[in-house]
Amino acid sequence: MQIGNELVTFYPTYGYQVDENWHIPMRIWVREAATGMRKMLANQIRKIIRNKVELEQLTEQQIQFYSMRAENFVADNESFEKVEFQFDQDPEQQTFVLKDLDGGVRTDFNGLQIGTLVISDRRARQILHAQESNYGWLTLRAVSKDHVGSGQLRLIQPQGTSIISDIDDTIKVTDITAGSAVVLMNTFFKDFVAAPGMLEKYQAYGSDTAFHYVSGGPWQMYEPLAQFLFNDGVGFPDGSIHMKNVRLNLFESESYGDLWRLISKGSEATIDQKIRQIMRIMVHFPEREFVLFGDSGEHDPEIFAQIREQKPNQVKAIHIRDVKGDHAINPDRYLNMQVITTKDKAHWPNLVKTEKGEEG
Repeated sequence: MQIGNELVTFYPTYGYQVDENWHIPMRIWVREAATGMRKMLANQIRKIIRNKVELEQLTEQQIQFYSMRAENFVADNESFEKVEFQFDQDPEQQTFVLKDLDGGVRTDFNGLQIGTLVISDRRARQILHAQESNYGWLTLRAVSKDHVGSGQLRLIQPQGTSIISDIDDTIKVTDITAGSAVVLMNTFFKDFVAAPGMLEKYQAYGSDTAFHYVSGGPWQMYEPLAQFLFNDGVGFPDGSIHMKNVRLNLFESESYGDLWRLISKGSEATIDQKIRQIMRIMVHFPEREFVLFGDSGEHDPEIFAQIREQKPNQVKAIHIRDVKGDHAINPDRYLNMQVITTKDKAHWPNLVKTEKGEEG
């Protein structure tokens, strides 16, 4: 990014069809990199987290991990910014501006612009053809002055199969059941690790399958997570991302509490958030079938059971990665769900189908 430019993040999203139009829920964030006092405060927070994970000092690699993953917690949010964007290869070179629910076209005090873009099916088909798109994927980029950023979205057909997946301890090892010190170590100071066997399971679905990743983690962790899951050779299928809002000032004690509760998925607010986001996706695609993937570390079995009760005709299957080893002790928790057993957690073994209907 050139000096003086503001970075724009277009979070991966999807479009759903209503009559002759496509509706695309969008979330755009504008910020500048942290400088000066913000960097100094970030270093102070690093010391606090280091103490919580009981490390006397950090290696150079651990410092680099922290700097990358904490970057968006201390970024300088840019308010009152009007982001203009275009779809790549659009033959009409049309410039779009996102409007929020009140009709506003500028970012709020957190640098966010949230709304729904509506484009006609005719224009969508034109752009899809120009981009030689496969399976509805489109790319776009910021074109407004001093703004730099690009993103992608997928126009999803009304019928088909969709996967809704949790992230922490479902496809990425976070080890939430081990407690806050381990979670913070895995989040800020160590290489991310993919949950063995899950990549193969997801890749077994066809390219026409749509993926949605719904996480109780904070939005500020999106970029390092996406870099790991999709861009660093791990290879999970691209999809829309849905995460949790958290207070942006990490230097207040309340914000630290928010961060831990969201990473651990332990708060009622997170349960409500995941149910709301998953239900919203399913309402947008009433004719599609959904397969839900989660883990037993916190509330995914209960969340998914509630969703299946409300949408029994849409939920095709539920898969739960049992990181607590309690599916034999609490079978009612996994009623009519496929259990992915991890057995010896130290080895996180590959997953195979068993005759008992478990995946171990």
